[in-house]
Amino acid sequence: MQNVTKVATSTVIVHPRLKKRAVTEDGYGERSRLEEARGLAAAISLNVIHAETVNIAKPNPATYLGEGTVERLGDFIKQEKVELVVVDGHLSPGQQRNLEKAWNAKVIDRTGLILEIFGERAQTREGMLQVELAHLSYQKSRLVRSWTHLERQRGGFGFLGGPGETQIEIDRRLIGERITRLKKELETVTRTRGLHRDARRRIPYPIVALVGYTNAGKSTLFNKLTSADVVAIDQLFATLDPTMRQLKLPSGRTVILSDTVGFVSDLPHELVAAFRATLEEVLEADVIIHVRDIAHPETEAQKRDVMDVLKQLGVEADNDNPVIEALNKIDLLGEDEARTVLGAAARSPDEVALSALTGEGTDRLLNIIDHELGRRRKALHISVPLEDGETIAWLYRRGEVLERNDGETAAQFQVLLDAADTARLEKRGLIQGRAAE
Repeated sequence: MQNVTKVATSTVIVHPRLKKRAVTEDGYGERSRLEEARGLAAAISLNVIHAETVNIAKPNPATYLGEGTVERLGDFIKQEKVELVVVDGHLSPGQQRNLEKAWNAKVIDRTGLILEIFGERAQTREGMLQVELAHLSYQKSRLVRSWTHLERQRGGFGFLGGPGETQIEIDRRLIGERITRLKKELETVTRTRGLHRDARRRIPYPIVALVGYTNAGKSTLFNKLTSADVVAIDQLFATLDPTMRQLKLPSGRTVILSDTVGFVSDLPHELVAAFRATLEEVLEADVIIHVRDIAHPETEAQKRDVMDVLKQLGVEADNDNPVIEALNKIDLLGEDEARTVLGAAARSPDEVALSALTGEGTDRLLNIIDHELGRRRKALHISVPLEDGETIAWLYRRGEVLERNDGETAAQFQVLLDAADTARLEKRGLIQGRAAE
């Protein structure tokens, strides 16, 4: 069988910037947004031959960009035989079509680019269904020939086109029918995921979830802590589908560590809706680790994005929803800056400065997780009939047995239990009292 070498699509990236605005509304510098757009393009191996920020007084209703800019870029696109232009903003269907006519090249906006990445990267059945549903919701109003219906010789969802791909005209009826089928399939998958989640609740291990901005180093940290082989590369959206592994803490307690999808600024609302169910897995976590790229110039803006999404999910940092900040990539900081970050984190009970790459600071992170989980447990006196072997085994699985004394008919336990398990035993009337703290 003959090997076919894929030629990277020649691409131009344009980031529109309103005049007299050095910082975007979400707090990102324009240079950072342009570099992030480059990173998104690199995530699906596009060959970016030119990228620039374009000043606009206000968006042109017909083309978003000004007429002079459209003409100037058109000359360059024609001369360099550019196949794809990424406009790092949100284009209306009409603006997208007008730019394609003006430039005689494929045009996608930020939403289309991110959807393309998600289409290539999703691995689980649910992930693929959610991405396709998000894509169709986005594509429904556009009706351009960029959806491949049955056969795809590449990953993704065909926004970029290319030799050998099936290109068909989509109409609203086809999209509507496919969306209906997808929603039914997702209902089945979601029910299955719910059963899996219920099963995890019966597992005697707390769940610790890693969250953070894309490329903050979550997967690298996950691998360092669990000795796993999850994909961990310097690339945006390297991880899309959640991965879970067991992890032993210094106290001997076992937890389940979960690596989740990374967040990004200005995430398409179609994807927020489609991946809400996946992100809601974070709600099941006993402890959330917010992994931050502390060496990134926009680390504070990235933090706001992550915390905003968590807030949308109903997660706010408090005693019931502890969020530990892992200030990652200190190995990339200068000596003075690293000393400042390390000093500040050392004084905070819910921050740790670390390098997932070298392992520096990871021991302290494990101790903080251990302390947080231990803090939430209460010491209780419990009396269980000796013939109730199921409850006795449950205590050993769910709690930390500090002391046991067997009488003639019952066993007396002093045990550390979480609040939810304490409530279960209180309903059964097994709790004799709380141990002295």
